[in-house]
Amino acid sequence: MASSSLDKPDKAAGKSESRNQKPKPENQDESELLTVPDGWKEPPFSKEDNPRGLLEESSFATLFPKYREAYLKECWPLVQKALNEHHINATLDLIEGSMTVCTTKKTFDPYIIIRARDLIKLLARSVSFEQAVRILQDDIACDIIKIGSLVRNKERFVKRRQRLIGPKGSTLKALELLTNCYIMVQGNTVSAIGPFSGLKEVRKVVLDTMKNIHPIYNIKTLMIKRELAKDSELRSQSWERFLPQFKHKNVNKRKEPKKKTVKKEYTPFPPPQPESQIDKELASGEYFLKAHQKKRQKMEAIKAKQAEALSKRQEERNKAFIPPKEKPVVKLKEASTETKIDVATIKEKVKKAKSKKLGALTAEEVKLKMEADGKKKKTKK
Repeated sequence: MASSSLDKPDKAAGKSESRNQKPKPENQDESELLTVPDGWKEPPFSKEDNPRGLLEESSFATLFPKYREAYLKECWPLVQKALNEHHINATLDLIEGSMTVCTTKKTFDPYIIIRARDLIKLLARSVSFEQAVRILQDDIACDIIKIGSLVRNKERFVKRRQRLIGPKGSTLKALELLTNCYIMVQGNTVSAIGPFSGLKEVRKVVLDTMKNIHPIYNIKTLMIKRELAKDSELRSQSWERFLPQFKHKNVNKRKEPKKKTVKKEYTPFPPPQPESQIDKELASGEYFLKAHQKKRQKMEAIKAKQAEALSKRQEERNKAFIPPKEKPVVKLKEASTETKIDVATIKEKVKKAKSKKLGALTAEEVKLKMEADGKKKKTKK
C-alpha cells in the first residue's frame, strides 16, 4: 500500500511537467538557431541588474616605463573622469612608476574592474588615451601579444617587426581596415583594440609574421573572406575552395659536401693484401742488385730528372726570342669601271641647275602649259 501511495504523486508530477512543456516547432532550421540576427546587441549591464553592489574590493596595479611618465601625468585627469563614471578609483604613483585601479562601494558591474585593468595596461604600452578608453565599451576587447621571445636573433626580430608595420605603416593600416582594430607595435609587444573576431585575426597575422610568413598572404585571405561574408548563401558553406593556398618556397635545403664519397658495393671477401716494399723490389729485380749498383741507379734517375727540368726551363726562356707571326698583307682591289665617277656629266648637270631658277618653269614648259589650258577651254565650250 505504501509503495502504491508513493507512486501516485510521481505520476501526477509527470503529468504536470508534460502540460507545462511547450510544443517544439518541427520545421525549424538549425542554422537559424545558430546564427545571430543582424543588428542585435547585448543589452548593457545596468545598476538594476546588481542593485546590492559588490561584497569585496578588487584592485589591479601595473608598472609603466619612464618615458610614459610625462604623457600619463598630462592625461590622468581624463582617465579618472572616465573611470569615475563606472565608480572605479584610479591612482598614479610617479615615485614607484605604477598605476592602480580599485572598486568602490558604489561599483555595481563586476567585470568593469577587468576592463579598467586592461585600460592601464594599454596606457603603459604606449597606446593613446583616446584609443585606450574604448576598452570600457561592452563590445570592445583588447589583446597584448608578446613577440619578444618568438625570435632569438635581435636583427632578425627587428626586420620581422618592421615587416609587420610595412613601408610608412601601410601594412599595419591595411590590417586595421580589414579587422576593424586599432594596432600599436611598441617594443616587444603588439597591442590591439577592437571586436573579438578582429582580435583573433590580428593575433594570427602577428604570430605568422614572427614565424617568417609575410603578412601580405594573410591580408589577401582576409580580403577574400570579407567579400565572401557579404554573400548570404555562402555563410553556411566551407570557404576552403575560395581561399588561396600558398606554398613555402624558402625551404632550407641541407648543404651538400663538395667532395662526394661513392660507397663501394659490399663484398663478403676481404680486400687483397697490399704489396710490401720487398715485394715491389723483387718484381722489378732491384732486390738482387748490390749496394753500389742501387746507388748508381738512383744517381742516374736524379740526373735524368735534372736534365728534363733544364730543357723545359731553356724552352721557356727561348720563347721570348721567337718572333710573332705577322698577319698577311691584304692588297686593295682596283676600283671597277662601273663605280668610276664621270666628271663631265656632273658638270653638265650643275650648269643646267644654275640656268634654272629655283621654283620657276622653263620657257618650253610654260608654252606646253598654255597649250594644254587652251585645249581644256575649247572642250568646255
